[in-house]
Amino acid sequence: METLLVLTNLPDRAAAEKLAETLIEQKLAACVNILAPCRSVYRWKEAVQHDEEHPLLVKTTAARYAALEAAIRAGHPYELPEIIAVPVERGLPAYLQWVDTETRP
Repeated sequence: METLLVLTNLPDRAAAEKLAETLIEQKLAACVNILAPCRSVYRWKEAVQHDEEHPLLVKTTAARYAALEAAIRAGHPYELPEIIAVPVERGLPAYLQWVDTETRP
């Protein structure tokens, strides 16, 4: 079992809550943390943007990643959403097992 931490950002709290609930209901994630709003500065279509965003930390498995990515893309309001998966090298074994169990279809 390979555990992943997937990062994405949503433009508002309501969109973050809706996406988080969808990922949990579909068993694509064991847990989604919705963090406090942050300020993101980035270039998009030749213009520098300054936006408030709500970061999400999504705990899932490598086996569920493709379906998770598809669900994020389908439920995300951005044309090009940030979706970054970071492998979890270590963690409390019981927690990692829980992530695996909660994401089984």
